[in-house]
Amino acid sequence: MNDYKIITDSTSDLPQGMVDDLGLHVIPMHFTVDGRDYLNTPDEKHLSSHAFYELLRSGKASTTAQVNGEVFKDAAKPYLAEGLDVLYLGFSSGLSSTYDSARLAAEELRAEFPGRKVAAVDTLAASMGEGLLVWHAVRKKEEGLDVDALAAWVMENRLHLAHWFTVDDLNHLKRGGRVSGVSALVGTALSIKPVLHVDDEGHLIPVDKVRGRRNSLDALVAHMKRTAVEPASQTVFISHGDALQDAEYVAERVRETLGVTRIVINPIGPVVGSHAGPGTVALFFLAAKRL
Repeated sequence: MNDYKIITDSTSDLPQGMVDDLGLHVIPMHFTVDGRDYLNTPDEKHLSSHAFYELLRSGKASTTAQVNGEVFKDAAKPYLAEGLDVLYLGFSSGLSSTYDSARLAAEELRAEFPGRKVAAVDTLAASMGEGLLVWHAVRKKEEGLDVDALAAWVMENRLHLAHWFTVDDLNHLKRGGRVSGVSALVGTALSIKPVLHVDDEGHLIPVDKVRGRRNSLDALVAHMKRTAVEPASQTVFISHGDALQDAEYVAERVRETLGVTRIVINPIGPVVGSHAGPGTVALFFLAAKRL
């Protein structure tokens, strides 16, 4: 039986049309810019991604907050009341405590709805890496996997979802503690662009230091070429911090180099973008291993 609902977070950075097509429930995440609170939603109705990145470029700071358990329960209860089970696929616990809140809420909901299943899975993924794992999960649901089997499938396959990022402005990584102030200053002067990935614990980790923007974008493709499994048959996701031209460049290189034909490009939402900054470009695909 496929009588269950898949819930995820807006940090999955999926476009609204895809959310609708996949039949997902997306929990909006909160962020605050210049003292004003917003919700990060797939339809960008509270603040567009372009407007958000323009605020960052103007020097405004953005902060984020985890989703508490009550928000998760409010999202899940209507489906449980209808007689559906719920599978929550959450933002990496290595980057946020939102998953832990949802896990505790799921325990409470199982007690409140003893006839229903409520499963919470840590995707150990972020941005459209989380989104691509959710996309694959929906495909598996359509193949007939029940809620328990799908939760197990996500657990078994989440570390095959590779994330490769590069950022254009080291100062955002400095604020998040990813690079030191000295490294940010020197790197900016020398046009050093870090290449990062999300590791097996769901943390964002610097891997390479590349000289020049174009070389950093090419490095993303090189990592995909090194680890991707049958890339020509994959659907690949690319997200960006208001840097569509650079995202399209990466897409073209992936097509030319690896024969990929199905690529989805969408902006990085304000929650992830608060920490990565404008100009970030990220590439997501299935790989033999994340690194």
